[in-house]
Amino acid sequence: MSVVTNDGKNYIGVLKGLDQTTNIILSECYERVFSEIEDCEIFPLGLFIIRGDNVAVIGEVDDDKSAQVSFESIRAAPLKPIVH
Repeated sequence: MSVVTNDGKNYIGVLKGLDQTTNIILSECYERVFSEIEDCEIFPLGLFIIRGDNVAVIGEVDDDKSAQVSFESIRAAPLKPIVH
């Protein structure tokens, strides 16, 4: 699963659980940090819990397509935080 949070962070991991308030538990989780100046950085986090009120977007990751992309060499503008 890919989870984008309200503060613009991008977490990737294996969905282990969620509840009625969209609190999410990801295992084998890592964060992708994008920058226009430097290559994409990947930070391993292990087991990670994301509060439901901080979740902006949830999506399924296609492992086959993701394996074909070298994210370490991608440069992109970071996502801006969501303002309510």
